[in-house]
Amino acid sequence: MSHKERRKNRTDRLFELVLLLQSKPNMSSRALAEYFDVSRRTIFRDLRVLGESGVPLTYADSGGYEILEGYQLPPLMLTAREASTLLIGIEFMKLQSDLSLRKNADHVELKIVAVLPPETRHHIDDLKARIVLDPYWLNTAQPGDEEEGRWHELSHAVTDRRTVTMEYFVPSRDEVTRRTVDPLALIYFTDHWNLIAFDHLRKEVRNFRLDRIESMRVASMQRFTPPDDFDLPTYIEQLGATEEQMVEVFFDREVAGYAKRTVPAKIQKEVAKDGGVVVRFGFENLEYLAQWLLRFGVHAEAKSPKELRKLVKKEAAAVAARYK
Repeated sequence: MSHKERRKNRTDRLFELVLLLQSKPNMSSRALAEYFDVSRRTIFRDLRVLGESGVPLTYADSGGYEILEGYQLPPLMLTAREASTLLIGIEFMKLQSDLSLRKNADHVELKIVAVLPPETRHHIDDLKARIVLDPYWLNTAQPGDEEEGRWHELSHAVTDRRTVTMEYFVPSRDEVTRRTVDPLALIYFTDHWNLIAFDHLRKEVRNFRLDRIESMRVASMQRFTPPDDFDLPTYIEQLGATEEQMVEVFFDREVAGYAKRTVPAKIQKEVAKDGGVVVRFGFENLEYLAQWLLRFGVHAEAKSPKELRKLVKKEAAAVAARYK
């Protein structure tokens, strides 16, 4: 490793050391050495350099190092790779149906780009012209005015532990129901945001799609205590196990390759059949899958479950009715 590379690695480590001590104060020299995979002697040298450069380090009574509250880092310093990673996240947020999320993503991008070094900024500008996440996504879900800001409202309700009352559309019954819920988490899977919340009506934790909330109100005073036995990773695992259904779909030879690359799930089994292939996989949102299958036209056929076949038939009939 050249002297220049060693100097760059140390500079990166010093910067990360400041960030680490600000987010996790009272870390011992041993813990810091293990984190950076260097010797304690190297950590002591780094701490001395930080102190000499004006970083207000102190040694806490608990036996660890910390930075005095109020210390501010200089303007944002990002490598081209780090800036590119942020760009991908920002571009994803620009595809959300909630207009406020898209606006915020634009504002964040402007702030980040404004403080980047010229060389990194040129790299990002060039990269933006060559990265496309999904050119059709924005056309699939245009929200009404009432949806704008909903994600942010619910995110605050989750962190503030405030009860939410909402009018929620239930497709299986084709009706709107009034629900009072205690929001526990927001998760994104398949193609939409979901609110995981304790439902006062059902007396259990349920999953609610944000795009099915007709209207909502966050309580200004009423707060809740999350259930003692609720664990988000466990719930998500159980959610997939209980709601996921095994699906079998036939694709003819003309589209089989593309279909297998783009199927929105992990293929568990595939069998060559009738000049094509039958693939088997688990999936939760059959409505979404029915719409996805229609893009293949006559080159695909839902084999099971029966509910999926009915949904595809219903969607196809609705499309055909448009042309009568």
